[in-house]
Amino acid sequence: MGIDRWAEEPYYLQLARLIRAQIESGELEPGQPLASEARYMQEQGLARNTVRQALAVLRESGHIETHKRRGSRVLAREHWQQS
Repeated sequence: MGIDRWAEEPYYLQLARLIRAQIESGELEPGQPLASEARYMQEQGLARNTVRQALAVLRESGHIETHKRRGSRVLAREHWQQS
């Protein structure tokens, strides 16, 4: 499943929802690194800023943490904020 170009929901929220679903289903486990921004850009056909906005949403909800030059990784469930 990918980005729905016809949906009213902004692309960054769609991407955040897709990644969040992977995390919450266990497909991406705590401590596991996320794909690079470049990979999400290529796979989903999105701009870098759009991918960065999606990652910011996931950071705010406690699903991931990001470190410069090391990328983003999944956090354990106890860090998640329920939305």
